[in-house]
Amino acid sequence: MFVTPGGVLAFRAHFIIEGAWREDGKGLSIWDTFAHTPLKVGNDDNGDIACDSYHRIDEDVALLKKLGLTHYRFSISWPRILPDGTTSFINKAGLKYYENLIDALLAANIQPQVTIYHWDLPQALQDVKGWENDTIVDRFKEYADVLFSHLGHKVKFWITLNEPYNVAQIGHGISFRPGTAPYIVAHNLIKAHAEAWHLYNDTYRAKQGGIISLSINSDWAEPRNPYKQEDIDAARRFVQFFIGWFADPVFKNGDYNEVMKTMIRERSLAQGFAKSRLPEFTEEEKRRIKGTFDYFGFNHYTTVLAYNFKYATIIQATKAETDRSWLGSGSFWLKVTPFGFRKILKYIKEEYGNPPIYITENGISERGEVDLNDVWRKHYYTSYINEALKAYKLDGADIRGYTAWTLMDNLEWATGFSDRFGLYYVNRSDPALPRIAKQSAEHYTRIIHCNGFPNDMYKHLP
Repeated sequence: MFVTPGGVLAFRAHFIIEGAWREDGKGLSIWDTFAHTPLKVGNDDNGDIACDSYHRIDEDVALLKKLGLTHYRFSISWPRILPDGTTSFINKAGLKYYENLIDALLAANIQPQVTIYHWDLPQALQDVKGWENDTIVDRFKEYADVLFSHLGHKVKFWITLNEPYNVAQIGHGISFRPGTAPYIVAHNLIKAHAEAWHLYNDTYRAKQGGIISLSINSDWAEPRNPYKQEDIDAARRFVQFFIGWFADPVFKNGDYNEVMKTMIRERSLAQGFAKSRLPEFTEEEKRRIKGTFDYFGFNHYTTVLAYNFKYATIIQATKAETDRSWLGSGSFWLKVTPFGFRKILKYIKEEYGNPPIYITENGISERGEVDLNDVWRKHYYTSYINEALKAYKLDGADIRGYTAWTLMDNLEWATGFSDRFGLYYVNRSDPALPRIAKQSAEHYTRIIHCNGFPNDMYKHLP
């Protein structure tokens, strides 16, 4: 049995599920702007209605209760609470929506796990350079303060940031450009997380009794040629640049790892910069950042094969590919590689002093024709949870809970509604947007009920 004190969960993010994009005083987010720009999102989909969860609290909580979940992770829309991103106006209607959702969850004996920031920066803040402007640190702290003060008496599990790597790297893109923006953004994200953590720790923890950290995402990397030292080194570098970018400052010493600092400095100087494009933390900032966690929130989906790549435009001198024999999914980047899950969980244990781990996202997508007999998802969850079990039982990783991505098919960011990760299918051809259970929903429910694998599942385990 997989004993997880934190329970078994499902997750949803506000923009891709709530809809009600201009209702009750909500401000515009950068994703509202992005989705209304032609050709930015697959099929020109947008989040105006999404799954209409803003109007379907009772219906959605009933699904959660039917699944048997102990916890539900969801995120809060910053512009729904603070329309212009600042505390100049607090939108009471937005707060009331989340109060109602939290109350409905608690009435169903489901504990809320709340993500403060899941990529929906208020457009008004982006208009003044967003995460590239260091004033964002104070704006984020003020936003967190509003949430702690209004919702913290009912919420005992907080996540400051979801996947800051994607905000910095994908959102502000290094790619083949030798720019500074991703590093500045990451720098401010880390400082913003630390300030929110200290605010909670110093002002709210004693009376509210919750825990708080951030959720970091990372693939695992294997060397493309396991007998080639430069590929072995590349795989290690890949992980240090991915998970280490944000984990090392928070979980180690308040600073970036030496591999990142050395390589970025050398490449920056080679490209004509006067100094490294990676900003430096002051000694005071390092002390402020180090140890700002109560657990290690971790999102994981897949593994890659890494190899050395010498062009100066690729900062970590690493590229990645996949093995053709690996099973695919509805997402081009997601290959079914459960073996990597155990390895990266063990890596977290060994690299970061065996912190309590909450797996805050894990799942698989499909595309094309709808088939409610989603055997691929049942196989994925069984295989990946089994590897987490090995990490827990055999490797001694302190795993406290597991979260499936996601409750229902939704707007999967830039790919639109085409990539479907849900345990429930949402029939978008019906204006009522009915949620229809896939077979994986029953499969997941049985895992939850047993807090592990029923006997008849063992024959399917690798």
